[in-house]
Amino acid sequence: MDRDEVDRALVRLDAEHEAIETSLLALQDHAGRRLLEGARLTGTTHERWLGTEAQITLLWTYFDAYAGALNTAREVRERRRWPNRDDLLELTRLLRGQSVTVAGGSSSGAAPSITGPAKLTEQFTLEELVARMNDLYAHSLDMVVAADAVWSALPARIDLLAAELQRTRQLAHSVGVRPGEHPSGDDLERITRELTALREQVVSDPLAFWQPTRGSSAPGGGRPHTDRYDHAARALEDVRREIDAVLTVRQDAEARLGRLRDVLSRADRTLAEARSARGEVLAKIAASEVPAVSGPPTALQEQLAMAADYRRNAQWHRLSPLLESLEEKAEDELLRARESLTAVTAPLAVRAELRGRLDAYKAKVARHGLAEDPVLIERYDAARRMLWSAPCDLRVAEQAVLRYQQAAADALTPRVPHQGGPTDRRGKHERGERQTAAVPAAQVHGFVRGRGRRRDVLRHLRPRPGRVRERHGGLPGHGHHGRRAQRPGLAGLGQRRLARHPRQHPLLPVVLVAPLGLGPALALDVERYVGAVGVGAQLRLVGGVLRPQQARRRPGLGAAGAAP
Repeated sequence: MDRDEVDRALVRLDAEHEAIETSLLALQDHAGRRLLEGARLTGTTHERWLGTEAQITLLWTYFDAYAGALNTAREVRERRRWPNRDDLLELTRLLRGQSVTVAGGSSSGAAPSITGPAKLTEQFTLEELVARMNDLYAHSLDMVVAADAVWSALPARIDLLAAELQRTRQLAHSVGVRPGEHPSGDDLERITRELTALREQVVSDPLAFWQPTRGSSAPGGGRPHTDRYDHAARALEDVRREIDAVLTVRQDAEARLGRLRDVLSRADRTLAEARSARGEVLAKIAASEVPAVSGPPTALQEQLAMAADYRRNAQWHRLSPLLESLEEKAEDELLRARESLTAVTAPLAVRAELRGRLDAYKAKVARHGLAEDPVLIERYDAARRMLWSAPCDLRVAEQAVLRYQQAAADALTPRVPHQGGPTDRRGKHERGERQTAAVPAAQVHGFVRGRGRRRDVLRHLRPRPGRVRERHGGLPGHGHHGRRAQRPGLAGLGQRRLARHPRQHPLLPVVLVAPLGLGPALALDVERYVGAVGVGAQLRLVGGVLRPQQARRRPGLGAAGAAP
């Protein structure tokens, strides 16, 4: 080596010396190393820490030898400004040759064995010694960082979970959840033992909870695994939910017990009503099978009394499942009681339905004027006697109601003459046939259908003068355009409307409805000239058709032209 190479090598080695010293001091002051030195270690951590302590001691030994060789090289270089050949040879041996002798070293590059044979001395070059120190430093730092990471993560979380566990235990004791009396109390004891053992193991053997990262060569590559801690946390959360449910029961116990009493009371009243209705059905309905009615739910009443006792003694953990079971059973009991009442009262409901049908058909018959029909009266009386008698045979009564319905339907069906079928049993005056008495036209109500609309044409018809302007295409035989004529009694006919529509055909279809006291309404279609029926004209019902008594046509519609 020449002088420049020697100077550059010394500068590089000085920088390496400073970096190694800084790293070793940082390792010496690392919190994890101090914890490892003061902890009572067990298991994997104890075994690895013994080797790591020896590695750290050997590191300082190597560093001292490295520093001594580097100081010797500096002294040789400082003898003269321009070193001679002998100085350069000495510096070359010190900087590149195996000039470093270490006593009690390990021949392997791994951790030195404290039980196997070891060499008394070992020779290294400065570069080999630096590589050996780097390897020992990486192994030592990895172990220290792993232990420190586990101690930094798990014990604090375990302590927080233990504090939560303590609060949960106090809350559980306040609601009666104790070991041996409630499953949640036993779970709390198990979680307490698990957390205590977990914390002791984490403190004494942190490396047992370290999971290295595969493929990573960096010191401390990995993470703490928290499987046991997570399992304990989930178990505590389940217990806490159970205790919250018990607390809810304590807060809502009185209201829930009140609702249970109300439901059971309604079930009792419903069953009592069903028993009473059963006696009524047996007395009033004949030939009917009535189901038996069970007694009150005494077992549920006993369980309800037990629940009230649990509440008085603050045994909330026992009250909670009992209330849930009682609520379900009480709803089922109320439903069963209602079904029993419905089954018992079914015959009474059938009788009431038959009575309603009978009265409805009677009212319908009366509206159509057939209330005095002897056949209907006879069948109605027969059905009514059966339905209002005790005991009532529902099958016979139903047949009687059906016979009355059939007779009413036959009576209400309109008959067409000469086409067979039952004849009308009403009198002549009721049917309105062969009526020869003249009926004034003023009593007839009708509707004119003109231009798609309906108009009352003969309502309140009485003789009174009226004027109408005739137009072309108006009523025939009534003068020319512009003349005025008096047409008494046509005010209700809508004269002005006819005058405003000259194109309307004078032959108007008139639907006459004649409620003349002759029984049911008689609808007749009459096609006549409007002028053919005078105000004073008499209409006669002949063969079911209203015809004007005076058949001749008058030339005009003056006031004097109407018959009195």
